[in-house]
Order: sequence, then C-alpha cells, then structure tokens
Amino acid sequence: MENKTIAIVNGNEIKESDLQALMKNLGQNAAYFQGPEGRKKLVDELVMHELMYSDALEKGLENDEEFIEVMENMKKSMLQQYNLRKMFNQITLSDEELKEYYEKHKDTYVTQEMVKASHILVDSEEKATEILEDITDGLSFEDAAKEFSSCPSKEAGGALGQFGKGQMVPEFEDAVFAMQAGEISGPVKTQFGYHLIKLTERTLERNSSFEEVVQEVKDSCFMEKQEKVYNDKKSELSKKYKVQII
Repeated sequence: MENKTIAIVNGNEIKESDLQALMKNLGQNAAYFQGPEGRKKLVDELVMHELMYSDALEKGLENDEEFIEVMENMKKSMLQQYNLRKMFNQITLSDEELKEYYEKHKDTYVTQEMVKASHILVDSEEKATEILEDITDGLSFEDAAKEFSSCPSKEAGGALGQFGKGQMVPEFEDAVFAMQAGEISGPVKTQFGYHLIKLTERTLERNSSFEEVVQEVKDSCFMEKQEKVYNDKKSELSKKYKVQII
C-alpha cells in the first residue's frame, strides 16, 4: 500500500502509516472506527496530535525541567528494554536442541485419553429402559436416538463427537469412561435426565509425538534459554558494576 500523505499540519506530514499505527494501537476498539466517518475521526485525532506538538514547540516546553526529567526516565526505561530485546534476539534454537529438549521432557507432552460416544436422552428411567429393550430387540441405537432422544444430537443419531475427561457432567463421564468400545450402557441419571450411552471409540492416553507439540517445545525451550541468558548476563554485569543492596 502506498504510504501517501493524508494531512499536513504546520509543514509536518501525516502519513497513511501513521493512521495504520494508530489503528493498531487501538486494538479491538479499532472496530468502532471502520468506514469513512471512523477514518475521519482518526485523522482528526492525528491532526490534533500535530497541533499540540507545534504548540508545545512554540512554547518551548521541551526545555521545561519536568519534561526533561520525564524524558530521561523514559530514555532509561527504553534503553533497558531495548538492551534486553537485543540480548534475547540473539537466542537461536536448532532442530537438534528442540529434539533434545523434547526427549528430556517427553513425559510432560501427553495426549489425554479420549472417547467418541453417542447418547439418547429421555426424561424417565422407565422410558430409557423401554428404549434399551427395543435396541436389544434389533432397533439401531442411531434410529432410536433420532426417534426418542430430546437432545439436539438426535439429528446425528445421538453422536456427541470426541471428548476427554472434564468435558461432561460427572455421572455421564464416570459411566462412559468405564465402558468398552461398542458397549451400550443402561440408564444413567444426570441433571438433564436419563441417558443411554453408546461408546463408539476409545483412544488411550499416550505421549504426543514431537511433530504434534513442536510449537510448545519451541516456546518452552526458548523460555528456558531466555532465563539462562538473563541470569548469566546478570551475573556477568554484577561483577562488572558495583551493586549495593541497602
């Protein structure tokens, strides 16, 4: 995109990039300034910034002692952060380091046990028992769900998809994780009513492969190296410069 000039205030140009930077700083609030009217308000805001800057220069405010002190404090803080950023930007991670880190911490990268299940939800134990008898007599679980279940999942034959522990109410979870693949439960009571549950698939807990968690490994490995670089630099500089804790 062309970085065109969108306003000139006292000889100072306001560019399209200035507007985009302001939008970025607004974060989610930028949504309130979409369209021509929103753009106009932001351009007016940038113009006001330049007007205040020109006014401050004319008043010689840059020579005020208070302003000089504020600028020195800002400069100190910015130099500190800039120095840290340059130090951390020198950190590199090789494929060998990442794989070594993964092997060392392999037990922390675990894919939890997961199940796939379907259910039929009704409002009484008697009704659930009757439906279970129909299924035993040959009615498919999926057809029974479509005909009798009060849950929206009935449209998919009662299918709930894949889920892990902690995603269902306790009574339902206890029942389904105690089942074997292909098994259909008796009536299970929860706050929603009575469920018949069919466990269709079970995936046991396992160690995640390196490829599955490579980004997590990168983040953790980088943080570990970052901490070491930080502490090494602190130790080095503490020997170089005198430190007194009062």
